[in-house]
Amino acid sequence: MVAVTIEDIASARERVRPVIRRTPLAFTHALSGRLGGEVFLKPEMLQRTGSFKLRGAYNLIAELPAGERARGVIAASAGNHAQGVAVAASLAGTPATVVMPETAPDTKIDACRAYGAEVILHGTHFAAAKELALILQRERGLILVPGYDDERIVAGQGTIGLEILDELPDVDIVVVPVGGGGLIAGIVVAIKARLPRARVVGVQAENAAAVVASLAAGAPVTLQLGPTLADGTAVERPGEVPFALIQRYVDDVVTVSEADIRRAMVALLGRAKLVAEGAGALALAATLSGRVDVAGKRVALVLSGGNVDLDVLGEICLQESQAG
Repeated sequence: MVAVTIEDIASARERVRPVIRRTPLAFTHALSGRLGGEVFLKPEMLQRTGSFKLRGAYNLIAELPAGERARGVIAASAGNHAQGVAVAASLAGTPATVVMPETAPDTKIDACRAYGAEVILHGTHFAAAKELALILQRERGLILVPGYDDERIVAGQGTIGLEILDELPDVDIVVVPVGGGGLIAGIVVAIKARLPRARVVGVQAENAAAVVASLAAGAPVTLQLGPTLADGTAVERPGEVPFALIQRYVDDVVTVSEADIRRAMVALLGRAKLVAEGAGALALAATLSGRVDVAGKRVALVLSGGNVDLDVLGEICLQESQAG
């Protein structure tokens, strides 16, 4: 059964409209000339909190009955999802608790606290933070806001697909970063419902390609991850809800190398004046590397976020300068 419909996404759009920033779909002459197609960028790094995560988090919280909202919500995350939940809960007047690994960047921890969330630091990896979040959820009677494996999260992220079609109703290809799958699952439902001929292609880092492995296996599998700049999509196992939609609707999921990701981050900074984190640059990495051929096509590249440490970005720029 299809768990999320175009009607769910249309309802989510009305729900989140007052609180999100409608990010522009921007044509880029430089990248269009380089790739031989008409290239448009959907820069979700310009969204509140610097990533798309607010959309799904707010949609879920806003749909909760008043009694559940009053009890509060909890989430586990090392970064973007934590900030999305913190802001969404603040906007909805809901208490929020966020469990983050002790290794999470101070900037993201401080941001969550500034948004009004209670931040609990636990463990050195996401798995430990998630385990504690589930314990606290039961002990405190809180509502869990998952990062991707929930119909309401998927519907909220799907609002990006509707916005793309509003501005580019004859788009040929939509390229989307893939981690746990919530973002591309929502977008592909929106795109295929309104424009079935359009291709929707996902992108993962070679070192974190759990969806690629799961598609090959025919069901979600758990993958041992390697180091990657696209840490925002470094998910060991895709969610059941988004995977079913990916399996049914997504045309292809490709992988890119770490060198491809670095090159795309620098290209976005130099050519489009946009700061992208590794995950946020995956769509461009796939086109620059030739993994997705956009020659002669109208293509929308979803740039999922821009929360990158500036020291890391500086090192990447230096490496690309020396290599070039």
